[in-house]
Amino acid sequence: MERRIAAAPGTVFSYLVEPAKFVAWMGATAELDPRPGGRFRIEVDSGNVAVGEYREIDPPNRLVLTWGWERSETVPPGSTTVEITLAPEGSGTLFRLRHLGLPSEEERKSHRTGWTMYSERLTALFDLAR
Repeated sequence: MERRIAAAPGTVFSYLVEPAKFVAWMGATAELDPRPGGRFRIEVDSGNVAVGEYREIDPPNRLVLTWGWERSETVPPGSTTVEITLAPEGSGTLFRLRHLGLPSEEERKSHRTGWTMYSERLTALFDLAR
């Protein structure tokens, strides 16, 4: 998926790796250790907790991490990969997100719905700031 965000890549990147900023667009709580091999735990909503490990961090251009859900048999922790790239576009950022390795069309649809909602929230943070 792609979104155009009205902020510089460095600003957008900070919302992907700083816990207080992260929860402004996704999750109730976020424990983030944004370094290769560092782990994260995000309470997305009541009872749904995403966990994984950072694989690549290239501020402010790229972030790659494993992704899965506590208590999930279909998408367990570390079983999928999320790639986020940020590219300058005019005075803003082109945000691209790919979620790889989801095991079924049902999971792809479910995650697409979630990522669409949360990426719209991220985009709206900067639209409101204008």
